Amino acid sequence: MHEFKFYGSATVGTKGQIVIPAEARDELCMTEGTKVVIVKAPHHNGFMVLNAGILEAHLADVQDKLKDHSEN
Repeated sequence: MHEFKFYGSATVGTKGQIVIPAEARDELCMTEGTKVVIVKAPHHNGFMVLNAGILEAHLADVQDKLKDHSEN
């Protein structure tokens, strides 16, 4: 089941920057230098911020599973 959690709000600065709330950074393993991916959220006018390293690991896992499945 997907969990919805509200971490707080942020204001877009003059350079288009936002600060990710500390609780979100802690829970989502985001430290200084963490690369993130910004994608448009489906079905509405917003976006999602994803930890790029975790996303890459997940995609590699999916790719391995597809490879294993196709070999059987």
